[in-house]
Amino acid sequence: MRKIKDAKQLERHFKGVANHHRINILRLIARRESISVEDISESLKCNPKTISEHTRRLVHAGLIHKKYKGRVVMQSLSPYGKILHDFITTFQHS
Repeated sequence: MRKIKDAKQLERHFKGVANHHRINILRLIARRESISVEDISESLKCNPKTISEHTRRLVHAGLIHKKYKGRVVMQSLSPYGKILHDFITTFQHS
């Protein structure tokens, strides 16, 4: 049986996507599982340092995972990230 999240835990997840860059990053990672910060930066036409900070916040919010492949850091959605991405997609089309 799953434990119900309290308000603080929910706040952390929602604050994780409380920025248009982070929403776009989450959507891009959902389309291209295991993507580097550099590829995200190129796709979204943003500064890599900006993307790095936003991915750091998404990791802190528990919405994405980082995996190191040599010198490159690959980003992928966490289970909570997938749930929130699905919510955003549903909300966007309603």
